[in-house]
Amino acid sequence: MHVAVTEESIEKANALFWEQMLAMQLNPIDEYDAGTDADIETNKVRCIGSAHVVGSCDLSGAWCGRIEVRLSRGLALQATSAMLMQPVDQVQPGDTLDATKEIANMIAGTLKSALPRPCTMSVPSAAVETGDFCIPPRTPDSVTVFFHHASGELMVRVWEQTIEEESEKGTYAQLCA
Repeated sequence: MHVAVTEESIEKANALFWEQMLAMQLNPIDEYDAGTDADIETNKVRCIGSAHVVGSCDLSGAWCGRIEVRLSRGLALQATSAMLMQPVDQVQPGDTLDATKEIANMIAGTLKSALPRPCTMSVPSAAVETGDFCIPPRTPDSVTVFFHHASGELMVRVWEQTIEEESEKGTYAQLCA
């Protein structure tokens, strides 16, 4: 990554939200399973299972990329319950997506403050992912930290996109040029 976003900065941003806003403690997971894909056989990977919820914010300006959170279903329900101050069995699917957007927004906003300026952040988005998502803790363009709570797991990934990548995709070319 061109900008030094460390595991420690992700852990601090995560703790700031979960502990202060929801009074929930999530612990970083240090151990990773060996990868099975030939492309990542020298790295270790960790997966978040199917039916998880993903929320993200895109950033553009002096730094371009995405900050995303992926929550297992159980943790997403527990977090939504805490945010809405209602029992888990009363949480609706739309509530979970809204809560995931807010979690992504809060964590991304904290991490954004350490990035080069000017840097603008999009409105957060959220969706239910049907498949597993596996990734090593570091790639050339991202840093990822997994966290554990009794209700499930959380993954926070900071993913930098270069102007060349953005131009090929055409999505951020105007914002990040």
